[in-house]
Amino acid sequence: MRDANPPVVPAEGPDRVWTLLTSHGRVLLLIAQDPQLRIRELASAAGITERSTQAIVADLERAGYLSKSKVGRRNAYTIHAAQPFRHPAESGHTVGELMQVFAPAS
Repeated sequence: MRDANPPVVPAEGPDRVWTLLTSHGRVLLLIAQDPQLRIRELASAAGITERSTQAIVADLERAGYLSKSKVGRRNAYTIHAAQPFRHPAESGHTVGELMQVFAPAS
């Protein structure tokens, strides 16, 4: 797996930090790279709290972007690549297209 926490560059000024992908997108890509990551591992790699990660995974599941199943004592996630983006500006594109760019091995 790539460097989980690359440096974040300030947008303008010392206190303005942002990234192009949202936490939802980042968590989805991390799951695509390793569908059996635990919430704790996802949170660490995404640079967010475990609580936020749990909420994001639940959002992604409710929206149909992924589903989870039990494998032993762990969850395994399945990405639904045919699911279109939610925003009207990107609704003609699927999650699978995003995966091809950022997680091609998945």
